[in-house]
Amino acid sequence: MLEISEMSRVKRFAANVAGRDFAVGDIHGHFTRLQDALDAAGFNCLVDRLFSVGDLIDRGPECHDALDWLDKAWFHPVRGNHDDYVVYFDTCDVDSWIDNGGSWFGGLSLLEKQVFAAQFAKLPIAIEVETAYGLIGIVHADCPFPSWQQLRKELESPESNRRLQELQHYCMWSRRRIDQQETHGVEGLRALVVGHTPLYMPVSLGNVIHIDTGGWRPDRGYFTLLDLETLETIPAS
Repeated sequence: MLEISEMSRVKRFAANVAGRDFAVGDIHGHFTRLQDALDAAGFNCLVDRLFSVGDLIDRGPECHDALDWLDKAWFHPVRGNHDDYVVYFDTCDVDSWIDNGGSWFGGLSLLEKQVFAAQFAKLPIAIEVETAYGLIGIVHADCPFPSWQQLRKELESPESNRRLQELQHYCMWSRRRIDQQETHGVEGLRALVVGHTPLYMPVSLGNVIHIDTGGWRPDRGYFTLLDLETLETIPAS
């Protein structure tokens, strides 16, 4: 099972020929609930892989466990907007962060904060996964371009400038597609998988699949697992 693990804003994975690949919506510090969902799906950590649309932390009681999950060889997240708060904890809008569940971070020592920031800074903005039926893309919120190739090209630019910062912000924050119910999709992909916007059930707009079904919510929420080979969801929607 070949994986290309370069340190990049775009991380690529070859097809999983030994097991299954799943994507999951926003986790928000609820790793026990996530493990329960994996167990119910018969997830096999020896051959299966789990791709996360990001937002590993905030709002839930198990944010500290995020670092342990990042050590799992089969767990691969992109960076969400909440994860980005951690990367820039000393310069971000702290009041906004706290209002959105980030108060747990203030209780950490400076060294602990720096360890979290260093690990979260390694998270890619986008992931692409080969499957037998075509390429799957993953970002936290949305792709700003009509084609995946254009996003990849822009993200892999060696220059760090304002345009790149705006692009990354869009990938982690935008709700334009879901708010406007845009259905034109993203060229160059079989499917783009995103989270960020909590929904009662998965929603497909063109080839863009929104899978944050609020597994972190105290009531009525649940984790959706999307099989990247079949594009079927567990539980079935």
